[in-house]
Amino acid sequence: WVSGGAEFNWPTHHRPSTFMPVDFHIERAPDGSATVWLSEHEPMDRMKGMIGIHLHPRHARLETRVRLFNRTPLPKSFLFWENIAVPVSEQYQIFFPPDVSYVHFHYKKSVTGYPVAEGMFNGTDFGSGVDIRWHKNVRNATSFFSAPSRYDFFGGYDHGRQAGVVHVADRHVSPGKKLFTWGYNQLARTWERALTDTDGQYAELMAGSYSDNQPDFAWLEPLETKTFTHCWYPFKAIGEPRVANERLAVSVACENTAFFSRIYATEAIPGAHVVVAHGKRTLIERTI
Repeated sequence: WVSGGAEFNWPTHHRPSTFMPVDFHIERAPDGSATVWLSEHEPMDRMKGMIGIHLHPRHARLETRVRLFNRTPLPKSFLFWENIAVPVSEQYQIFFPPDVSYVHFHYKKSVTGYPVAEGMFNGTDFGSGVDIRWHKNVRNATSFFSAPSRYDFFGGYDHGRQAGVVHVADRHVSPGKKLFTWGYNQLARTWERALTDTDGQYAELMAGSYSDNQPDFAWLEPLETKTFTHCWYPFKAIGEPRVANERLAVSVACENTAFFSRIYATEAIPGAHVVVAHGKRTLIERTI
């Protein structure tokens, strides 16, 4: 493991063959898009995994197209998680969907509220309440797995840099939404020195398919194939999104007496009709 870019973990976490060579093939489409396929016959269970890293010239987002194959005559257990390393600071904020009211730890053995954590969680006492969306408020290394959500997105935003990352995936297939942080103590500094060159502090935005926790394994039946897609994109200047899909991230905020809705698009959407309503009252309606 190195603290940069994306780590694709399967059939366990972390992937035992992370630094082994893999086959690759570049596939180009008539629309100008390209997919770089990474393929491996993994050495533990003799299964095959493929990741297609897909870019489109008119989309400011990255897709990972996943194909997992059980090549054997026996059922095999597996995990699949994508880890994205992001630089963090005391101005960094994670965001889970608005219907998430609690988070849990590995094995679901610790549970606490979200966004405000209270009491003991994984050996840390959050007392009468700490807003764990803010990276500065989590001093010890820990993981926060999101509770089940009706939404397909999560991510992180650096209010100092005015930039962040959104992840989008079908929640019925890829329900896992997680943040891992080293925190701010001596253990954190030791690991960051070991795992980074000059980038300093980082955290991991982690997305799981067929699992919302580790080590909650799923199964591939003999000769079964599973296919699914994850989407990642950078965004800026809008603050924390209240809702997002692969095309748009939308934030809402009240500042003093003014109401703002900010939209970040990952592709050109000419003539978009925007309506913001509160109950039956229309607050904003315009074409942009």
